Amino acid sequence: MRLFFLTALTMTAFAANSVLNRMALAGGSIDAASFGSIRLIAGAVMLGALSLALRGGLRLGGAGRVMGVLALLVYMYGFSAAYTALDAGLGALILFGVVQITMFAGGLLAGEATPPRRWIGAALAFAGLAWLLWPGAGPQISVPHGLSMALAGVGWGLYSLTGRREPDALQATAANFILAAPLGVLVGLALPAGAGGTHAGAEGIALAVLAGAVTSGLGYALWYRVLPGLDSAVAAVAQLTVPVIAVAGGMIFLGESLGLQTLLASALVLGGVAISVLRLRG
Repeated sequence: MRLFFLTALTMTAFAANSVLNRMALAGGSIDAASFGSIRLIAGAVMLGALSLALRGGLRLGGAGRVMGVLALLVYMYGFSAAYTALDAGLGALILFGVVQITMFAGGLLAGEATPPRRWIGAALAFAGLAWLLWPGAGPQISVPHGLSMALAGVGWGLYSLTGRREPDALQATAANFILAAPLGVLVGLALPAGAGGTHAGAEGIALAVLAGAVTSGLGYALWYRVLPGLDSAVAAVAQLTVPVIAVAGGMIFLGESLGLQTLLASALVLGGVAISVLRLRG
């Protein structure tokens, strides 16, 4: 029961990243680049503190660190930019689907064995994402913002693939956040400010800090704690709940609605991912 509770809490934290980001940007209290930069810095501070407390120090080097930092930056700023227009649940669905497809492609390139069910699942998930993003064919969303979230999904997928080789996931994530934070500030300054210009009100800053320190920093640390106790298939299926929780959070806290086309496309994406990760027992 304790493991179930901690897993549910972690998935809720992951979904809350989408809700908090959308809440801040939809309310106009902060611009996307500033939100991404503050979230990154807050996450670096929290994860650094956790590493010092739990590991007794920080280890900033290591193989794959450059890829990890770059992939984290792509994810963080693509994620923030997308939520200037996307609903929380829809953005989480696009992100999650692209992450799974990216990891599937990474497995292929690495020469991993790929059973037919994974090909079928990846094809269904890709079809659902294409329906979501194709102009005029599915739910009417902003294509640039949808593609921005897809880019964030590629970034997080590459980040996850790189993290598989890390001996200590907590220290590796802390190092990636700490090294990415100063680069992220430069990226944030270089990105276009958007129609509202660069601005950061008290509410937007508070939401960015909450997303960085709590739902990202503590959320990732908690996930690494419960992950060893979960079967790999169970861990993958658990993450299927993240878009669902994000949809519910968007409806409750942001007044977002869920149309029939969005529901059907979502079912296609999540169904495809489920087929890919579930082991069928004979």
